Amino acid sequence: MTKSRRAGKVYLVGAGPGDPGLLTLKGKECLEAADVVLYDYLANPVLLQYAPVTAQRIYVGRRGRGQYQDQADINRLLIDRAKEGKVVVRLKGGDPFVFGRGGEEAEAVAAGGVEFEVVPGVTAAVAVPAYAGIPVTHRTLASTVTFVTGHEDPTKPGTQLEWPKLASASGTLVFMMGMKNLPSIVGQLLSEGRPSDQPVAAIRWGTKAAQQTVVGTLGDIVTKAEAAQLEPPTVIVVGEVVRLRGQLNWFETKPLFGKRIVLTRAQEQAREFSQLLAAYGAEPVEVPTIQIVPPASWQAIDDAVTRLSTYQWLIFTSVNGVKPFMDRLHAAGKDARALAHLRLCAIGPRTAQELGQYGLTPDVVPVEFQAEGVIASLAHAGIHGSRILIPRAEVAREILPEQLRELGATVDVIHVYRTIVPAVDVVSLTQQLHDGQVAVVTFTSSSTVRNFVEVFGGQDAVIPLLAGVVVACIGPITAGTAKEYGLTVTVMPEENTVPALAEAIVRYFKQEDRVAVSTSG
Repeated sequence: MTKSRRAGKVYLVGAGPGDPGLLTLKGKECLEAADVVLYDYLANPVLLQYAPVTAQRIYVGRRGRGQYQDQADINRLLIDRAKEGKVVVRLKGGDPFVFGRGGEEAEAVAAGGVEFEVVPGVTAAVAVPAYAGIPVTHRTLASTVTFVTGHEDPTKPGTQLEWPKLASASGTLVFMMGMKNLPSIVGQLLSEGRPSDQPVAAIRWGTKAAQQTVVGTLGDIVTKAEAAQLEPPTVIVVGEVVRLRGQLNWFETKPLFGKRIVLTRAQEQAREFSQLLAAYGAEPVEVPTIQIVPPASWQAIDDAVTRLSTYQWLIFTSVNGVKPFMDRLHAAGKDARALAHLRLCAIGPRTAQELGQYGLTPDVVPVEFQAEGVIASLAHAGIHGSRILIPRAEVAREILPEQLRELGATVDVIHVYRTIVPAVDVVSLTQQLHDGQVAVVTFTSSSTVRNFVEVFGGQDAVIPLLAGVVVACIGPITAGTAKEYGLTVTVMPEENTVPALAEAIVRYFKQEDRVAVSTSG
């Protein structure tokens, strides 16, 4: 999608019900092209990462309990920014045209003479019940489904809902935004003849880790919802299809369901970890405490590239070192053939996989994925008298080059990248930690630990902040750094890889669940 250079345009984009994976491909393309993004309360803010760094982000949702941005102000912003020649994305929870006031905004934009386009989203009316294991239609139980607003415009002179028809309908009823009016909804259906034993489900924050489902009947759902202290946003499903939840509840049974897990690794590396955790049912929250940036100068790397013929070994100690090194190799007019005489060592399988992207297969991948493993492997290979080149981070442990020199090798270390501390939304995460909304904080390098402690106010502030939170570290070096800062490390995999770390977190909570069941029994 390309930005118009002559005239602005408004995209009304459905953000889906909460799970960021439910954003459509077209919605993502719109965000990537945006100059301005106006997002509301129900649009997952994680989606804002798809917008360019330079894009203006404007929150137009809830400002306080029961208070919202005035719709006329939102309409004016859409029109004014578009008339400035900008691509404006109005990011709305669910689908813009399903109880999302998207129709009103489209009318206003059209009346303002601004070009616009509607990008439908996955509506919560279907997705939220699905994540609760409830199909809104079923061949033998419900041939129709009716979407009903649970909160009509208070300025209307009277209700436009035809309660006798709703109550007598044999299909499924889905009420949106109806939690505050649940007693009234139930009362209307019962008074119009809907049976009191009709199954009902109330689902809060559907499709997210905070999803909470309360199941009952028209006769007792109000009492059960009050006991569970359900609050908006909630989708209410009335109908026989609710009975299928016992068999089809797939999301809430995942091993990490309900767990919010913080990822502190660099943003460009976090995707694989996020996807793994999400597949286990967790809600990954990316809070990168390191950012990978180029070195201050490429000169040392370029000099090393010109004398590659003098080396016998090339060692990559991180996946981050591969691309910048290969980029400088290409900048010098060379390709992988220039490395043909070298023996390659990758510290672990992910680094080896990255080398594979350039048609390179490492000769050595140690069993132990850290510096000590590299040393043991190369000592066995015999490196006495060899010249070794190590492209790595600007700041790193010195144990590897020092011990390789003790083994009789000549070692040159060049800095192909460095890490800095990016901007972190400290206020938001601190609040989540204080409120007990975070289950796990993960660290994948010593740098992520040090920067986390620095960003969140130092050791004395971080120790109480993480009280009751599981600290998970990728390996013993990272765990050692965490312990130096007084943190209790609860989870550490046997293998120093992200998939192993995700699996170790799953095992930990399965064990916790077994203990809880045993104790309660």
